[in-house]
Amino acid sequence: MKKVVIIAEAGVNHNGDIKIAKLLIDVAAKSGVDFVKFQTFKADKLVSTIAQKAEYQNKNTDTAESQFQMLKKLELSEDDHLELIAYCAKKNIKFLSTGFDLESLDFLYRIGIRLFKIPSGEITNLPYLEKVALLADEIIVSTGMSTLLEIGEALMILRSGTNSLIKITVLHCNTEYPTAFSDVNLLAMLNIKENFGVEIGYSDHTLGIEVPIAAVALGAKVIEKHFTLDRTLPGPDHSASLEPNELIEMVKAIRNIEKALGSSLKEPSASEVQNIKIARKSIHLDRDVLKGELIQETDLIMLRPGDGISPMQLKNIIGKATNRYLPAGSKLQFEDLQEL
Repeated sequence: MKKVVIIAEAGVNHNGDIKIAKLLIDVAAKSGVDFVKFQTFKADKLVSTIAQKAEYQNKNTDTAESQFQMLKKLELSEDDHLELIAYCAKKNIKFLSTGFDLESLDFLYRIGIRLFKIPSGEITNLPYLEKVALLADEIIVSTGMSTLLEIGEALMILRSGTNSLIKITVLHCNTEYPTAFSDVNLLAMLNIKENFGVEIGYSDHTLGIEVPIAAVALGAKVIEKHFTLDRTLPGPDHSASLEPNELIEMVKAIRNIEKALGSSLKEPSASEVQNIKIARKSIHLDRDVLKGELIQETDLIMLRPGDGISPMQLKNIIGKATNRYLPAGSKLQFEDLQEL
């Protein structure tokens, strides 16, 4: 089975501090995820100065500041990106970032990013999608707030670039922080796969680790999850993020589920073959039987171990004569029976 790709979403949980960003990379590397992902944007290219914040953002940040003011403080500079990429290489973890505007997409391309992650908010942004279609070698797209129609339209645009056969993974997602379990609708992930024939995954904003683990069991090939150093830190996304130990536990659980999924082939595993004879039954005699007696069904009992004649052969045993005296409790063997 192909390994599930796990993306640890640092996002803006660095609070604009490169030192915190590096600590987040340390946590991600220790947890065993495949990517640590940040967010690349220029606030003035992303949001107007009068745009309101989401309710969850108001709960976790200064209510007096606008969305623009909040995001301005969370920008990473171009030099910050280069420093973080180098730090990721040092820590042996892959760097990824989501671009939120056209200039940021161009910048990510210039610094060598070819896997582009599209956030849920950009799935109806035609110029953005067209730019990604031109730049990307591979695409992961989140679908929070989306309908199947909107997903289909976005996929058509993304496949209209220079590489119409580009690999696209579509992540089911709910864009509320945190997402209530009743709003997850995880089975919609399978609906996406059925309708569009794409690889599927899940970007999670619930509290805890249960839902992404369930998504892997249902067939998710990519899991994305926000994490933080401390959920009590100020900032829009900390409260809905995993803390370091939780991230480690999520990765461990996903890797265990991967092993448990195995293949679709149904056959005894190597570990259980040894138990077949112990756990199954074979045909035994329930009474003393003299040589030459014809065996009746009432003479037989099915007992462990299963290294004799299988009970599935019962009808072939009834009516046969024994070629020697057999006491009650004897495990029948074919050589004990005469051919009629």
